[in-house]
Amino acid sequence: MKTKTLVILSMLLGIGTVLHLVMPGAWAIKPDMMLAMMFLGIALFPNKKNVLLLGIATGLLTALTTSFPMGQIPNIIDKPITAFVFYGLFLLLSKKLSKQLSLTILSVVCTIVSGTIFLGSAYLLFELPGPFLALFGSAVLPAMVLNAIILFILYPLVITILKRTNFASTASM
Repeated sequence: MKTKTLVILSMLLGIGTVLHLVMPGAWAIKPDMMLAMMFLGIALFPNKKNVLLLGIATGLLTALTTSFPMGQIPNIIDKPITAFVFYGLFLLLSKKLSKQLSLTILSVVCTIVSGTIFLGSAYLLFELPGPFLALFGSAVLPAMVLNAIILFILYPLVITILKRTNFASTASM
């Protein structure tokens, strides 16, 4: 793992943490914008070590910034699983479609996966602060739309920036 890669992944995690912290929510749950940065990091550096690092770090950072009651453990469970689901599907889909399109599609699918795992594990381990479908509709569906829009716009910009700097050699484009 190269230092350049770690720097870029750290910057993405920092941006994601700020987005996760300031995102307003409803019913003690808020859309998870940290997922967009995790997905972007996996798309830029698709290897198992980076996926594991991003999944664990994202889980820990979202656990620290969550507003969901007892949401720390579900965040730590959810993010590594979602990271590897995204990674596997990204490797399959990016061979058939453009990376930007596959990233946008997978952000929708994997945000739903993440929300389902998060709410499901919170339901099994603790008590949900509201009905499952209401929480799903108020947080997961908006996050799904926002993550898709963010990644559709952000991916080409990040690729352009990486090409203009010395970081382009470390990223998978």
